[in-house]
Amino acid sequence: MAKVACPYCYHRFPVGNLRFQCTGRPAPGREKCRKAVDPERQRLTGYAATTWPTFTAPGRFGRSPRKADCPDCGTSSGIRACPVCHTPLPANFADGGSPLIGVVGGKNAGKTVYTTVLVHELRNTVRRRFDADIAFTGEQAGVGTAQWLERYEQALFGDQSLFESTTSSADGIRTPLVMQWRQPRTQLGKRVYKTTTLSFYDAAGEDMTTQEFVNSQAYLTASDGLVVLLDPFQLPGAADRIAVPDVGRRDTEPPINVLNRVTEMLRSSTGLGDGKQVRTPIAVVFSKIDAFFGMLGANHPLLRPPRTGPEYDEAAGQDADEHLRALLAELGADDIDAHLRAHYRTFRYFAVSALGAEPDYGSKQIDPAGVRPFRVDEPLLWLLSNFKVIERSRA
Repeated sequence: MAKVACPYCYHRFPVGNLRFQCTGRPAPGREKCRKAVDPERQRLTGYAATTWPTFTAPGRFGRSPRKADCPDCGTSSGIRACPVCHTPLPANFADGGSPLIGVVGGKNAGKTVYTTVLVHELRNTVRRRFDADIAFTGEQAGVGTAQWLERYEQALFGDQSLFESTTSSADGIRTPLVMQWRQPRTQLGKRVYKTTTLSFYDAAGEDMTTQEFVNSQAYLTASDGLVVLLDPFQLPGAADRIAVPDVGRRDTEPPINVLNRVTEMLRSSTGLGDGKQVRTPIAVVFSKIDAFFGMLGANHPLLRPPRTGPEYDEAAGQDADEHLRALLAELGADDIDAHLRAHYRTFRYFAVSALGAEPDYGSKQIDPAGVRPFRVDEPLLWLLSNFKVIERSRA
């Protein structure tokens, strides 16, 4: 039986196990259901507001019906919900692909800045490029997700200032960014639409400093693809080639340590034998590449922008991957490449700059020209092309 993963609690379950949530509108002559705090939803997602009850409905041949009647008030509901955390799911969930994307990295790798700029690009530039409708979805979009993202976007794009690092979550729970990507396709000469649910989880860098905490992060095991951000300031030869800012010298940790912990968790959680490689595709992203612009030179291949058509540029991706592999060797960090080749079946290197130019880390001010994202969407587009959500150009 086909399984899907909840974009909120990251548990996998058979499609036929989907629950339904009451609408709160009772059938004629029936008593209205009452809202209450759902203890399982609060425990698994941190959502503490009152909500309408959920209920099970009989499925046929492992499929979930489109609608079901609430056993208490008799109302007919088409609101499907996760059978584990009871969170209402997007209307088209389980009808199409729903890849879960984990965003992981060490402390000071710039994950939250990257995620904020990536989502901003998705809702603006990428949306237009792919003629897609990309928007937040679900009840939680109006509670925590939209609020903190709006605050971060205002800081970067409005106030032109950096914000504080993401703090570790005491209970290990953080609200993911859940979005829907709805895009037209041509099938058999007809224009049809396909909806994909995307879930991004941004863990604090401190959460990656111990193997125990890494092992507790359910989203890593459930993720269909991982975006792993590595701080290039921590590469062995970086300080000899560029002026590493003071912030890049504090709480330092070699990027290979973060990779080792993630790999150990993925291998142990799936019981992967020694002779096999991890199947989860992994986008290895070197953030803050703007600090290396001067070293690389204006004509370096890594600084060539990819094509902007409605597809992932495979040729540009392969070219960047090869040059980054060479750069790792040049900076004495070829142990990263050796590790990835030994443990992962599918991986690719990316160089991005969320801001487009080095900020003043001391005053936390962004370059006066403002935020100019550089190739921030490529890791996600590469993963989406792996999942057949978007097309991939030929190399």
